[in-house]
Amino acid sequence: MKEEYYLADFEPDPAILDELGLNPAEPIAVIRTPPAVSLYHRFENDLFGGVLERVQGRQAVVLPRTPEQRVELVKAGGFIVPERAIDAQSLIAYADLMVSAGGTMNREAVALGTPVWTTFEGRLGAVDERLIAEGRMQKLTDPAEVDLRKRDGGPQSERVPRDPRVFFDLLDCSR
Repeated sequence: MKEEYYLADFEPDPAILDELGLNPAEPIAVIRTPPAVSLYHRFENDLFGGVLERVQGRQAVVLPRTPEQRVELVKAGGFIVPERAIDAQSLIAYADLMVSAGGTMNREAVALGTPVWTTFEGRLGAVDERLIAEGRMQKLTDPAEVDLRKRDGGPQSERVPRDPRVFFDLLDCSR
C-alpha cells in the first residue's frame, strides 16, 4: 500500500493536539465528511449522520469537504471543526478512531495504525477490499459499531512501516 511507504518515516507532531484543544488522555475521533460532491459518491449516506450523533459532544474532529458542510457542522455544535487546513496526518496518528467515506485518508489511518471504518457505499477499490479482508479496515454497517474509547498502546502502536528502499524487492516481475 503506497501510504505505508510515503509514511514510513513519518513522526506525528503533537502540536496538533494543542492547536485543536484536544486532551490526549481522552478518546479522539476523526471524522471525514462523505464526498457528497464527488462523481463517484452521488448519493446520501445515512450511516454518516448516525456516526455524528454517536460522537457529538466528545472529542470529535470533523473535517468537512465543502464550506456548506462546515457551516452545518458548526451550527449543529458539539464538534471540533477546523477553520483552515491542518496537519491531518498527525491528527490521524493521535486519533483513537477514524471514520470516512474517502480513500486516501482511510489508508493513511491504516498505515499509521489508527482503527478506521469506511462508510463508502460505492464499489470499493481493490486495495480497500484487501484491507477489509485482512481486518485492517472495517466496513461500517451500523453507527453503533463506532466505539469511541482510548485504543491500547497509543499512537502508532499498530503501525506497519514499510521501508521505501525495499519497495522494488517486493515486486515479483517474473509473473
